[in-house]
Amino acid sequence: QVQLVESGGGLVQAGGSLRLSCTASGSIFSINAMGWYRQLPGKQRELVAVITRDGTTNYADSVKGRFTISRDNAKNTVYLQMNSLKPEDTDVYYCNADSVITTDVVQIYWGQGTRVTVSS
Repeated sequence: QVQLVESGGGLVQAGGSLRLSCTASGSIFSINAMGWYRQLPGKQRELVAVITRDGTTNYADSVKGRFTISRDNAKNTVYLQMNSLKPEDTDVYYCNADSVITTDVVQIYWGQGTRVTVSS
């Protein structure tokens, strides 16, 4: 099992910054990708950013140039540095981890979510 604990959400003004953290525990040896998603009203969770164990990253177009995902494998922690925040970034952000069970089976884990509110 993998458990994900998120922190760092809060209230900021537009143009400000937040840093989200997510620490994994449990069967962490199997984790490959970690990332962040956000919940949009009336929609499924949206990909914000992901990072693999070797450091390959991918970002949603809406956050490129503003958000940076990073990872500390020694601490089993993924971070999302959120700069130049906009009101439309307001959402609940969820940490995600992909745990490789076999070459054909991957287990997906989710954190509890941390709320980010950006005021105009």
